[in-house]
Amino acid sequence: MLIVLQLVIGEDIKPAYRAFSRGAEPAAGDVFNANIHVYVGLAVLGLAIWRLAVRLRHGVPAAPPEESVLLKRIAAAAHFLLYLFIFGMPITGALAWYFSFRAMGEIHELAKPVIIIVVGLHAAAALWQHFYVKSDVLVRMLRPAGRRAP
Repeated sequence: MLIVLQLVIGEDIKPAYRAFSRGAEPAAGDVFNANIHVYVGLAVLGLAIWRLAVRLRHGVPAAPPEESVLLKRIAAAAHFLLYLFIFGMPITGALAWYFSFRAMGEIHELAKPVIIIVVGLHAAAALWQHFYVKSDVLVRMLRPAGRRAP
């Protein structure tokens, strides 16, 4: 949800970034909006580190046994891309914001439509697995093993 929030409010950082880049003083409201974007981005990075630690410690559920090798490879590639963006977006944004590293700001900006596509495809694939393939992949994402149903 924080990533979706970032995609919605992401444009709010631009006026402050432009002002700082020119050596001008940004408006107070622009600084507030920029700070929200920056702090939420840092929260995303912190949660991503935590998620990766959990994943490394506990592993991931196996793919459904009936799933084709091609779908398993596509899923692995999609998860790699998701992790790349979940880490890459806050890191490039922080480098641009805190260190005025312009190239990182451009990468951060160019990656926005790509992450929207990757997240959308991931959600569509989960729904396809649930409603068309009738696998338990979506259910396992929402209620992993070890968590009891209410």
